Amino acid sequence: MAAGRASVIAIDGPAASGKSTLARRLAETLGYLYFDTGLMYRAVTRAALDQGIPPEDETAVGRLAEEMEIDVVAAPADDPPYRVLVGGQDVTRSLRARQVDANVSQVSAYQQVRQAMTARQREIGQRRQVVMVGRDIGTVVLPDADLKIYLEASAEARARRRFLEVQAKGESTGYEAILKSMRARDAYDSTRSIAPLKPADDAVVLDTTDLSIDETYERTLALVRAAAQT
Repeated sequence: MAAGRASVIAIDGPAASGKSTLARRLAETLGYLYFDTGLMYRAVTRAALDQGIPPEDETAVGRLAEEMEIDVVAAPADDPPYRVLVGGQDVTRSLRARQVDANVSQVSAYQQVRQAMTARQREIGQRRQVVMVGRDIGTVVLPDADLKIYLEASAEARARRRFLEVQAKGESTGYEAILKSMRARDAYDSTRSIAPLKPADDAVVLDTTDLSIDETYERTLALVRAAAQT
């Protein structure tokens, strides 16, 4: 550890478990880089769509991922507090498009894509103190992280959270549709052959079903402080 505390923190978990919100807040408190690795897979998906490469073409998408110049840098004064750069161009704002949402699970499951992105994620993680969030950080990307946290919550609780987010954006997707999609994503992520979603053996597992983000944050901050004493 650096400076008497965990300098590399890995946070994993399924969609809408609260990991991104937690990681961002924790990074702000600690002065670390907030790094959501899912953005890299979104960037590959976005690039494939922009170049007319069918997301189902595993070979072409894998080659694209290996050839892409991609980086994530801090932008603490902005919202979000990071920038995703592809070939030096800021693509951050385009990564949440519905077409990307619809194809990123498939793209992120490709072995060639995961190998290329994992190598880049490790490079970024070794540069500085970081809170890195994803689905395989503690198990694959940063197995030697100082502190590993795995957030879980019931599918129903996570679907309610996502439903509220969608409503706030003025979109019309219903709760049942979101729950169905959530369960399908969980099944896909947890059973894929490459880097399946699961907690690392030495991860601290937190069930956030009945926890507010403030409660989750306080419990995690206590873990960070405890890790500094070891």
